[in-house]
Amino acid sequence: MQTAKQLSVSLVNKPGRLAAMLAALNKEKVNFRALAVMDSGDRGTVRFVPDDAGKAVQVLNALNIRCEPADVLLVEVPSQSGAFRKICERLAAEHLNIDYAYCSFASDGPKRGCLAVVKVNDLAKAQRVLSDNGVAAVRKAAAVTRKKLPVRRPPMRTR
Repeated sequence: MQTAKQLSVSLVNKPGRLAAMLAALNKEKVNFRALAVMDSGDRGTVRFVPDDAGKAVQVLNALNIRCEPADVLLVEVPSQSGAFRKICERLAAEHLNIDYAYCSFASDGPKRGCLAVVKVNDLAKAQRVLSDNGVAAVRKAAAVTRKKLPVRRPPMRTR
């Protein structure tokens, strides 16, 4: 797990706008670790994690495209049922809110898993929770809460 700089841009939702932006970034050899495009009517939001955020910002500025940077977590999610759910549960157990998340396949394909981009309300705390020590602490806390409560039986009636 690591942190990265994500850039968010808003583009007019017309054919060719996204392609032009991506072509300009490609021309300057800016690669992506993850990319998500969301429609919101007449505009679309593009969120991406470039390998070189500084260079990406320069390219976007040259195109007169305003971008908003954000620090996000990059979390490797194994290709197992419920793996991302477990990450969400760990964060929720520590009262961390996920503002949004999206995934990108690992470079060696989907069998290995994916790279989740997660925007949370407290990046430092989320790193601690999802680190090896933090995971052990969360698991221990979860085990304590899963203990069975004593069964309360009604009092015996005597005749």
